[in-house]
Amino acid sequence: MSASALESELRRIDRRGYRAYKDIAGAYDLGDVVLFIDHVQGDPFAAPSKLRLRVDTQRAGIDPALFDNRARRVALEDYLARVARRVIHDVCRGARGSGKSGAVGIDAGGQEVLERTAAVVTEDFVELRITAGLPAAGRSVLAREAIALLLDDLPAVARLSLYADELGAAEARRFVDTVEDQAHLRAQLAERGLVAFVADGSILPRASGASDRPLSGKDVVPFVAPDSLAVELEGLHPPGPVRGLGVRRGVTLIVGGGYHGKSTLLSALQRGVYDHVPGDGRERVVTDARSVKIRAEDGRRIASVDISPFIGALPQGRTTTSFTTDDASGSTSQAASIVEAIEVGATTLLLDEDTSATNFMVRDARMQALVHRDDEPITPFVDRVRELFDALGVSTVLVMGGSGDYFDQADTVIQMDAYAPRDVTARAHAIAEAHATARQREVRAPLTAPHPREIERRTISAARGKRDVKIDVRAVDRLTFGTTDVDLGGVEQLVDPSQTRAVGYALEALRRDLEDGTLAEALDRLEARFDEDGLDLLDPFVRAGRHPGHFARPRRFEIAAALNRLRSARLVSRS
Repeated sequence: MSASALESELRRIDRRGYRAYKDIAGAYDLGDVVLFIDHVQGDPFAAPSKLRLRVDTQRAGIDPALFDNRARRVALEDYLARVARRVIHDVCRGARGSGKSGAVGIDAGGQEVLERTAAVVTEDFVELRITAGLPAAGRSVLAREAIALLLDDLPAVARLSLYADELGAAEARRFVDTVEDQAHLRAQLAERGLVAFVADGSILPRASGASDRPLSGKDVVPFVAPDSLAVELEGLHPPGPVRGLGVRRGVTLIVGGGYHGKSTLLSALQRGVYDHVPGDGRERVVTDARSVKIRAEDGRRIASVDISPFIGALPQGRTTTSFTTDDASGSTSQAASIVEAIEVGATTLLLDEDTSATNFMVRDARMQALVHRDDEPITPFVDRVRELFDALGVSTVLVMGGSGDYFDQADTVIQMDAYAPRDVTARAHAIAEAHATARQREVRAPLTAPHPREIERRTISAARGKRDVKIDVRAVDRLTFGTTDVDLGGVEQLVDPSQTRAVGYALEALRRDLEDGTLAEALDRLEARFDEDGLDLLDPFVRAGRHPGHFARPRRFEIAAALNRLRSARLVSRS
């Protein structure tokens, strides 16, 4: 239909009840922009309506070189959503009546660049997926305001966001090149025997605890790798060698005094599984995508996990080979998180003593003398960290400021000194040799790979009331799945609420499409579908080519983490 048809329809329903807006659902050719009204909200106070703005790619003048591979396409789509957010702020007038009337939004990101559903770039068209509150007075249609919104403001948003002459071609290329460069650096890690890389000149500290933007000012210390730990990877934009710290496979300790940058470095590494926007300071900090941050989480749920490599038989004869609890301790939660991560493919563990259970990390000689090994079910992590790598190929990067017992186990020791890294490996090994620890290794049996588990489909339900699927996200760490609240506060590599939303719908997709096999195999299939069909498939209600809602792609590890913390879920060990 045409713009005039939409205007006539809006004038026809002027001042009628709000549900009359349902009559305008459909596609409208506005000349150089096509407007799709996919879902109309039922009430001005309900979630806004879902709309799409589409422009012909050739007509928009988008350079095909900006999206000629997967990394560049994801980057360009992310960039377009950010441009649209800025344009919406400048163009749209805001409130146009009751409730959410006139509110226009798009799901654009923060410092990380993520695959999203907010913008789509193909050889044929470029599209923005937005939300808009259709104008109302009370619960009556306001036609004049709706005409201004749908026929003036939104086409302007599309033109200013999607046409190459308007969106800033040079800035778009810089953004896309920066993201592709990070993907290129990350792809070199495995062949160089690295789990992470921190380029010289990187700015790791953040502006504050409430801001993920880089710290600025005269006190900022750019990162510079010591010569003994420096490697050179090949950059793309500009081409040539990039010098920086190479974090090698094996066991790496990060040590140093308080407030010298230990946790800041680890935080940069845990975020390095994602690409970052230009100017973030961490654009060339890249980490193996299979790295998982592990921490203690008192009170979390554990379902049929074999934690016996770390926690032996508990009092009252309670076994731990298929351990289940609704109220885990710090040590049992940390043990379970390690096993769960390895079960679904983690190859690097990231730990910080500040967020770990003390009794899980180490038991010194004096405590061993007081509490006999037969009375202590915990096998400390210090006694397994070397074996994790030697037996299972799982590396560890550990921030440790309180125990030198890890010196014996470490391949590399990095000391952070006023935010500057120093290689103190030789000195740490010399200290370990000169001051031999009196503690005894407390391993009861060799380390083996985790037992795979299978999902019981009937225990995963997002139903609530009359709704078959009801999933809500209150914050990046708060998911409501059906009637169950899932606390994701300990899942530190979730960085965006739209990732959390996608996690919830991924759990529903696992239930809906579950086949025989293990959790790891189910995640393999889901990731393959993401790669082939995109994130649109997560919305169980959407028809092909419609606005699917706001999703940003999560990793398999965060999907598994949510399932493991879903209190209704039951998983069965194949052991």
